[in-house]
Amino acid sequence: MQNYVIYTDSACDLSEKVIADWGINSSSLSFRFDGSNKEYRNNEMSVLEFYSKMREGGVAKTAAVNSEDFISGFTPLLNKGLDILYIGFSSGLSTTYNSARLAAEELRPKYPERKIYTVDTLAASAGIALLIDMVKEKMASGATIEEARDFAEESKLHICHWFTVDDLVYLKRGGRVSSTTAFVGNMLGIKPVLHVDNEGHLTNVSKVRGRRASIAALADKYGESAVPAGTKAFISHSDCETDAKILAQILKEKYGAVTELITDVGPVIGAHSGPGTLALFFYGKER
Repeated sequence: MQNYVIYTDSACDLSEKVIADWGINSSSLSFRFDGSNKEYRNNEMSVLEFYSKMREGGVAKTAAVNSEDFISGFTPLLNKGLDILYIGFSSGLSTTYNSARLAAEELRPKYPERKIYTVDTLAASAGIALLIDMVKEKMASGATIEEARDFAEESKLHICHWFTVDDLVYLKRGGRVSSTTAFVGNMLGIKPVLHVDNEGHLTNVSKVRGRRASIAALADKYGESAVPAGTKAFISHSDCETDAKILAQILKEKYGAVTELITDVGPVIGAHSGPGTLALFFYGKER
């Protein structure tokens, strides 16, 4: 029996049920809407309500997990005699990973007999979830915590992230596109195809016209890079489940890929990409 646990954060976009089923632990990022002092944990508002508020013009601001929250989450596990492997949100997109690293540094002298390792996935959303799923398989095969950590480090830059958004205004707010690009793009039905690069940052790669073309473009990226052929895929979406199912069907029919997880993009990620975000994750030759 392994004496370590996987710990993550809510940027992985796994539901509470899946987190429980997978036997992992998590701390939550938070958000609040402009004009409101109420702060929500990632799972304290339904995604339907969250995206409805965004469509009505609400602007959500997000906050990373702080080191005190991680200390509160790590400590009970350490007290149970468990080691911790934290696999978390890209340092290129949030200070959450650094908070976990600082928490680990503070706790190690207090628990010298325990091991606390942190992995910066340079990933987001179900890209983190896919890496966790792979590490879980290694763990089930009997891997030590060091072997699981090393496997995560070796694998993380093979986790391909490809996504598209339905409305460019949300990328404009985050400084990803200019106001002119957002206005003209929305007028002409231009949909960007973006990915998360090796530094964990969002990068605009190409543009297509129309939603169906952007979905097909995501599937094409799978065909170009996935190894081995037919390897499993994870999909996340911001209140556009029908499009997620269309993408899964294309992957199955064209490439024989099985989509093992379709999950919601939670509020903390969705605050920056907006409703209608569709993302595809798989293991590939390179990001």
